[in-house]
Amino acid sequence: MNTHGMSRRRFLQVAGATMASAAVAGCQAGETEVQPTPVTQVPAPSPTFTDPTRKLSGDLRILLWSHFVPAHDQWFDPFVQEWGKRVGVNVTVDHINQAEIPPRAAAEIQAGQGHDLIQYIATLSQYEPSVVDLKDVVQEAENRHGKMLDVVRKSSFNPNTDKFYAYAPAWAPDPGDYRKSMWEKVGLPQGPTTWDELLRGGAEIKKSQGVQMGIGMSQEIDSNMAGRALMWSFGGSIQDENEKIVINSPETIAAVEFMARLYKETMTPEVFSWNAASNNQGLIAGQMSYILNSISAWRTAQAENPSVADDIFFLKALKGPKTALVAQHVMYNWIVPSFATNVDAAKEFLLHYTANLPSVTYNSKLYDFPAFPDLVPELDSWLSKDPFGANPPDKLSVLKDSLDWCTNIGHPGPASPAIGEVLYTFVIPNMYAKAAREELSPKQAVAEAEKQINTIFQNWRSRGLVAG
Repeated sequence: MNTHGMSRRRFLQVAGATMASAAVAGCQAGETEVQPTPVTQVPAPSPTFTDPTRKLSGDLRILLWSHFVPAHDQWFDPFVQEWGKRVGVNVTVDHINQAEIPPRAAAEIQAGQGHDLIQYIATLSQYEPSVVDLKDVVQEAENRHGKMLDVVRKSSFNPNTDKFYAYAPAWAPDPGDYRKSMWEKVGLPQGPTTWDELLRGGAEIKKSQGVQMGIGMSQEIDSNMAGRALMWSFGGSIQDENEKIVINSPETIAAVEFMARLYKETMTPEVFSWNAASNNQGLIAGQMSYILNSISAWRTAQAENPSVADDIFFLKALKGPKTALVAQHVMYNWIVPSFATNVDAAKEFLLHYTANLPSVTYNSKLYDFPAFPDLVPELDSWLSKDPFGANPPDKLSVLKDSLDWCTNIGHPGPASPAIGEVLYTFVIPNMYAKAAREELSPKQAVAEAEKQINTIFQNWRSRGLVAG
């Protein structure tokens, strides 16, 4: 059997890796559902509607994650139903736990039937051979709303094939979250600004206050993102801008050495078996001094423990010897499988959804950031004065320049199918964990990761989907 250019055996290998990574449970697993009730008089954005560019009919089946903010889905479902009524399309929406999206998508693609439109919170580049090219959607969105952000373009576009395997209209930054009261006691009331300060302050907090840090080395999304942030900040990367594998470098080895020391001085063995909820829960419970995450733990604390929420503050990317970078925390990928029976309706709905990004951002409690910034001019003022009860009100203003310190997981290259498979097979967190547990030396751990990455890249290069 051939699945749109990919051998059945290879497809099952990649799909299996995706299923095994149901732990890219990132965000939903770790984010308690919170109703975004405004505490100010900031009104919700008004919906907008543009007539489709073509006549629509039939059924449209949509699969997406159950958002951690219930109000988002409460807004989304009638929103899409209203659109369907206006354009003559019968819309069915299925929300499931986001950890179930990858195996469901793999099963539907393998079966050649299922939903017309699937949304996920990380790159789905590994499905490129089995999805519709959405270049025309991107072009039309840019014609209407201006240029798409580079960070999302690189997470949905393969320059080697000139194909948009996904459409990414929104994303989420990945700041550091820290407990201010704990860091004040070690002389860093504004939190750490460098990896060295994180090590020094974190070690002192663990020693004097008995509280560890929360940088995971497990098979889940936050560990994946944290490992890349450290590697980039030390000057290493998986690939260069031309998709050449460069991970085995002195810079990457230095990052792995640093992580091993960070573990020994600031953490405990539980970080090797964390799920995606662990760092959020630990921060809220007072068991973590710092985590690298989105704003979700804090939003949860606002509802469950306001005094803790008031003590949680946010940081930009930590500075390393070379730079200061983190990966985006969430990168929405909407895909249209090749078997979809209503491609026209799927594309038109994506354009309608994009035009209503102000509502998306507002109803996600400022979790979802727009890929077309001009569409949500209110975002800057919302970050300056949070509509949902931040104390102080400008707590989220640190996110205003997040594009300067957030990048895509393939940095400095694109999130190719090979990069997607590296993500879903957890090569990077495993590399750090083996060195931290002293199973391998840092140099050996990097060499092993390089070998695994070479195999993955070679498989995708043989299909013409990766440069080199």
